[in-house]
Amino acid sequence: MTPDSNQIATDWLVDAGLRPTRQRVTLAELLVGDGRHRHVTAESLFEASKTKGASVSLATVYNTLRAFCDAGVLQEITVDGSKSYFDTNTHDHPHFYWEDEARLSDAPSDQLVIQRLPDAPEGVEIASVDVVIRLRKV
Repeated sequence: MTPDSNQIATDWLVDAGLRPTRQRVTLAELLVGDGRHRHVTAESLFEASKTKGASVSLATVYNTLRAFCDAGVLQEITVDGSKSYFDTNTHDHPHFYWEDEARLSDAPSDQLVIQRLPDAPEGVEIASVDVVIRLRKV
């Protein structure tokens, strides 16, 4: 990582109202330090931090990802009941889930058309609609 990536990560945290602790900056640098959006799992971020030589536990990675989601700078995408990905692009958009590779990527938003959603039950509103399109090699 570079001094620029460290500053990008620190600014990202401060703009979200998060205190830029050493561990948060380390993980934020891996997530947004190059200015690109990415999809990660807690485990892949933990491995990337180890490769960087950072001393961050897996529990800290999980807690930090949760704090980032709560602050609105990450979006959690649940692929199945046990697998979550975290996306740095927090705008509404669909995803492809590549089953053979266990990988998540953005799908083209301009090609998605949802004509009608069912009415929400009385007393609640639809907060969001997550679209995950599962892909499998034939």
